[in-house]
Parts: sequence; structure tokens; C-alpha cells
Amino acid sequence: MNKTHNLHDKRLADAWATLQTHADSGLPLDPDPSRIAFADPEFLLRRETRGIRMQLELMKPDLEMRKHGIENTVVVFGSARFRSEEESRALIAQAEAAGDAPLVERLRKLARGSHYYEQARAFGKLVAEYSNDKEPEDKLFICTGGGPGIMQAANRGSYEGGGLNVGLAIALPMEEAANPYVTPALSFKFHYFAIRKMHFMMRAKALVAFPGGFGTMDELFEIITLVQTRKSKPVPIVLFGSDYWKQLVNFDFMVDEGVISPGDVNLFEYVDAPADAWDYIKKFYKL
Repeated sequence: MNKTHNLHDKRLADAWATLQTHADSGLPLDPDPSRIAFADPEFLLRRETRGIRMQLELMKPDLEMRKHGIENTVVVFGSARFRSEEESRALIAQAEAAGDAPLVERLRKLARGSHYYEQARAFGKLVAEYSNDKEPEDKLFICTGGGPGIMQAANRGSYEGGGLNVGLAIALPMEEAANPYVTPALSFKFHYFAIRKMHFMMRAKALVAFPGGFGTMDELFEIITLVQTRKSKPVPIVLFGSDYWKQLVNFDFMVDEGVISPGDVNLFEYVDAPADAWDYIKKFYKL
């Protein structure tokens, strides 16, 4: 006889009802030795239970992705600040109407990157359309950080191409909700950057890095380092927007200084069009 219980069962629901009552009343959650351990946030948020929390963050998305057949992903990074061309125009017009000159200037600078939004969107659609008629083990799924900007664009393209896509969001003050194009069942939120990074790499068959800031560079260089040190199998690493990346990082200077090997610059490829990024990945795997 099946003895599996769920949160609708009274024995578990009672524990959660107590927590909800405290939350609704704005009351502090004081320690309570009689509270069920796994329904006790005061206990789970202790320093000593950090390992359990990290294990749960690793396990929950892993189980859900397996359930939905997500085995191979194409990870897309890029600035959260770029918007679509239409939205950029609307934001500039709104700032002009408000007479906010500094904001108008900043938005106009960001608007120069709007074409990257549209290109990430087109790339996401290419990946989804390729995978739609493939066997489960041969499908590729777009995976992003789940936020706005380039992340939204790639998820949006996948959505428009009829594919499932993954969002691995991080709990940050400026990015509380996942973008609306992430497949709801595959929209995850993390507290620990380290566990989130593991999930990016666990299924990644390629990385496409669009222009971005600190977060984009963090993820890019971590993956390059994993491949360089052979901690990870070689995967296609695409730097989208050659002018941006070549101005931002002088890899040839690093070779000249001896801090990287000449062959290390072959770990990635510069591209300037969605089709070229997709062709590079297809060529790498002989798709």
C-alpha cells in the first residue's frame, strides 16, 4: 500500500499552517523544539544547517529537470540591463517626458545594446526549432539566469520557437522575479551562487556569452577556467559581439605576458550573428 504523504495530508499541513499564521500576523518565528524539523525555518536557517540547505538547492532543480527530460542545455549569459528595441524607445520617451536628463543619457547608452537583445532572442529560437523534432536524448534546451535583458531574450526566443527552457534565478534585490518566458515548471530560484553555478555546468553542452557586466564575466571566466584546467569536458564557448569582447579583454596581451598559453585563445570563438553562433555549436558536435 502506498504510504507516500504530501502537503495536503493533515499531519504535514498542520506544521505549515502554524508558519503561515505567524507570517500573516507579522509575528517573529521563535524557536520551538516541538515543531517538525523539516517544517521549521528557524532551524533550517541556522548556520549549522547550511550544508542541508545547499544539498536541497542542488537536489530540487536536478529532480525537476530530470522529470522534464532536460539533459542537454545551451547556456546563455549577458547583461540584464539590455532591453528590446521597442521597450528601450518607450523607456527613453518616458524619461524625456519626466525631464530626467541623467536617466535619458543612461538609457540611450543602454539602447545601443538593444540589438543584442534581438539577436539573443533569434538565437534562442534557433535552438528550440532545431530540438522540436529530435529524440529526447538529442534535444538542446536554452538555459539562462532567468532574469531580464539578454536572459529574457534567449528564454523568449526559445518560447517563441515552441521549446521548453530553463531559468536559474538568484535571489537579488534588483531581480526578484524570473522573466515571463521561462517555462514555469523549470523556473528555479537560488540563494547560493555556488550551487547555481553547478547547475549551469551540469548539463551545459555550450555557452554563449553576450555583452554584459561583472556577472557575465564571472560566469564566462569560470567556465573557461574549468575547460582550461580540464575540470570540465571541452564545450563550445561563444563570445557574441566580437568588437565588445575584444575591447573588453585583451587576450593577446595575456598570451604575450605568459599568463595564459597561446592555445588558450582557441577555447572560445567570436561571432556576430545568431546563425554563426548556432553553426559553431552544430559543427563542434557534428549535428
